Amino acid sequence: QVQLVESGGGLVQAGGSLRLSCAASGSIFNIAFMGWYRQAPGKQRELVAQITSGSSINYADSVKGRFTISRDNAKSTVYLQMNSLQPEDTAVYYCNVNAVSYTIEGYFANDYWGQGTQVTVSS
Repeated sequence: QVQLVESGGGLVQAGGSLRLSCAASGSIFNIAFMGWYRQAPGKQRELVAQITSGSSINYADSVKGRFTISRDNAKSTVYLQMNSLQPEDTAVYYCNVNAVSYTIEGYFANDYWGQGTQVTVSS
């Protein structure tokens, strides 16, 4: 199994910055991609940014030029640097990891989710 621990959310004024972190641990054999999703009240969960093991990156159009995703493979950690935050960025942010884990029964690929961290941007 794989566990994800998120940190870095909080309250910030419009124009401010926050940095989210998500560390994966457990019986990890390989991590294919890591990413961040968010869900605002009354809205569906949406992809914010994703980075593959080969460092290919995909951003939602709404965050391009403001958010930067990165990963530290040695630490199995993904980061999301969020600059120029706006009230519409207010949401619960979830870390998502697609990883292959191992047990005595073999290797298994799964999607894993963090517990979510609240980001609130005041106007």
